[in-house]
Amino acid sequence: MKFLLRLLTWWNGQTLGTQLFTARKGVKVGEDAQGNVYYQTRDGKRRWVIYNGEVEASRISPDWHGWLHHTFKEPPTESPLPHKAWELPHQENLTGTPGAFAPAGSLRRAAPVVRQDYEAWQPE
Repeated sequence: MKFLLRLLTWWNGQTLGTQLFTARKGVKVGEDAQGNVYYQTRDGKRRWVIYNGEVEASRISPDWHGWLHHTFKEPPTESPLPHKAWELPHQENLTGTPGAFAPAGSLRRAAPVVRQDYEAWQPE
């Protein structure tokens, strides 16, 4: 069953084709805190990531994103980016999950806001 899932799905890690390409031409460059593994070809022209779990682009930190898109020549394992003291750690996109932001007055809030400054229109 696991082989069939790997053969037919791309959103749970890597497909069989990606695994074969990675085995033939990939050189492991490093891993991030979430367990995603980063590769490049021997000549360094192509770079890609094998996700640990669900394939979601927002799970890649800005350091690795810059390396994947050839913004940085060296991967973060060799020359990490300097971070400011006020920077928060990277967080994936939480849209559509229970951890997503819900503004005041949202139906997803536990206690709805009771408005005293609004009176609904009533027909005569």
